[in-house]
Amino acid sequence: MNCKSGNYLIRIVLFLLLFAETKVEAQTANPQQYKYVFTVSKDGSGDFKYIQDAIDAMRVYPLMPIVLYIKNGVYNEKIELPAPNTDVRFIGESVDSTIITYNDYSGRGKLTTFTSYTVKISGNRFIAENITFVNAAGPVGQAVALYVDADKAVFKNCRFLGHQDTIFTGGEGARQLFVNCYIEGTTDYIFGPATAVFQNCTLHCKANSYITAASTTAGKAYGYVFTDCRITADPGITSVQLGRPWRAGAKTVFLRCEMPAAIAAVGWSNWSNPDNEKTVYYGEYKSSGPGANAAGRVTWSHQLSDKEAAQYTLSNIFRLAGTDSWYESIATPAFQWPAKTK
Repeated sequence: MNCKSGNYLIRIVLFLLLFAETKVEAQTANPQQYKYVFTVSKDGSGDFKYIQDAIDAMRVYPLMPIVLYIKNGVYNEKIELPAPNTDVRFIGESVDSTIITYNDYSGRGKLTTFTSYTVKISGNRFIAENITFVNAAGPVGQAVALYVDADKAVFKNCRFLGHQDTIFTGGEGARQLFVNCYIEGTTDYIFGPATAVFQNCTLHCKANSYITAASTTAGKAYGYVFTDCRITADPGITSVQLGRPWRAGAKTVFLRCEMPAAIAAVGWSNWSNPDNEKTVYYGEYKSSGPGANAAGRVTWSHQLSDKEAAQYTLSNIFRLAGTDSWYESIATPAFQWPAKTK
């Protein structure tokens, strides 16, 4: 290489570095140039007719939370919020009429359980409110309505409708919170490795099967925690178990939950492997209703003491450090239409 060509290359590199620095400065110093409010409506009155189109238009790693208002309607689409799309909030107009639905299932073509989802949420610090998530495939096997592997994800006043594997709480290090939600299914309809808390939720059983299949990572203090929830069942359902271990270290606890007669006396399953009884942690505290049969539970499950139950605070469960109290900052704006779209 001669001196002239070397100098030319140096000038090009310096130009590219200057351009990149200017572009980064523009992205970080001028947040007002980006759109942070989006609207979706089937009738065309919003920015988009499809939810995925709105997601695709969002700035990744935004400089402030992005709000997506979703007007009432049935959105028949398979959607994904990728990991770079952090700090996004979905606000539905009303939980009964803002519906996202699709009908994929494991075994349909090359689909597996983990690609059968209707909605996949991977962007951290996600919040959804007033939305129904549906897998409409029917009783055909594994068919996920919600796949969420985001950390610090919150679902408020949402419904999750499906059969087997309705909600997959993915992400071994993820922490997720479900508040005032309705969740229905048949087998293992809440499953996965995340640490997830369900507060004041209704769990509706549609088959004689299992509610949960936690796959809690070894060494974790908490897996699934249900507090002040209500379990219901279809007529004719007579034998539902609270959980079985998808992985040997599964942890699931029900605190102050109302249980119907359909809950089997034994309460829990070892998934045909007695060795799991040595490693799982399954517990209850002050269960109520005709299905709260403490004396009939398997001997390797636990009835928590007041002192033990007192440890089940959100701060302890989510292993928070310092002032990180993200679960206290889940307020969302009220649904507004038309919304200011800047």
